[in-house]
Amino acid sequence: MSAEMSAATGVFAPAPGAAPTVRMIRAQALLETRMLLRNGEQLLLTVVIPALLLVLFSAVDIVDTGAGKSVDFLAPGILALAVLSTAFTGQAIATGFERRYGVLKRLGASPLPRWALMTAKTCSVLVTELLQIALLVVIAFALGWSPHGDPLAVVLLLLLGTAAFSGLGLLMAGTLKAEATLAAANLVFILLLVAGGVIVPLSKFSDGVQSVLKLLPISALSDGLRDVLQHGAGMPWGDLGILAVWAVVGLAAAARFFRWE
Repeated sequence: MSAEMSAATGVFAPAPGAAPTVRMIRAQALLETRMLLRNGEQLLLTVVIPALLLVLFSAVDIVDTGAGKSVDFLAPGILALAVLSTAFTGQAIATGFERRYGVLKRLGASPLPRWALMTAKTCSVLVTELLQIALLVVIAFALGWSPHGDPLAVVLLLLLGTAAFSGLGLLMAGTLKAEATLAAANLVFILLLVAGGVIVPLSKFSDGVQSVLKLLPISALSDGLRDVLQHGAGMPWGDLGILAVWAVVGLAAAARFFRWE
């Protein structure tokens, strides 16, 4: 009798149950990062295009960027473009097709909470951005870049820019069909590349158009980075405020309207 009771109340291994949430987020973030780095189209969008634009427009006088070296104007804008390509365009397209193929539906039924899945995707985006920024900074230094300013301001701009574009990318991926997301995300990328102050100064546009373009998140990010890194300005509170508003609105809208199926 005692042996039977001991067997009934014994400790069995392995014990069933979900892993700790932190471990699940870490595993999912590593998976998301590996998938992104193995995707040739994503690498073209997030790494190759920004690097080529930086080299091309720094070496060839295509656009009048004002006084000083072209790379000093272009490098901050290309850093902003890298954030746009990863946090918005790449994430929107990848998430849109994951939703179409039922990947998100299956992950939603797993022990991994949905908020943890979004956290893992954000961590993957941040890791990719670190790799992008490291590569672009090395290229910019090789081209003669001379940055200035407060590193804290740069970090805050990049983080708020990532939050803003992530919210907008998830909103697009969670409300449109995958094919529509693919087309719309690439179209927005091209439009913001031209009209967001990345390689073409906003001063080239009329005053009325400038007042509208300055409210875009890409313009706030590129102008804020340029003010700090090129001109050595202090904390760009105006640009940070614009990015904060876009981040709150984008993430709130994504949380409200995102459809998992």
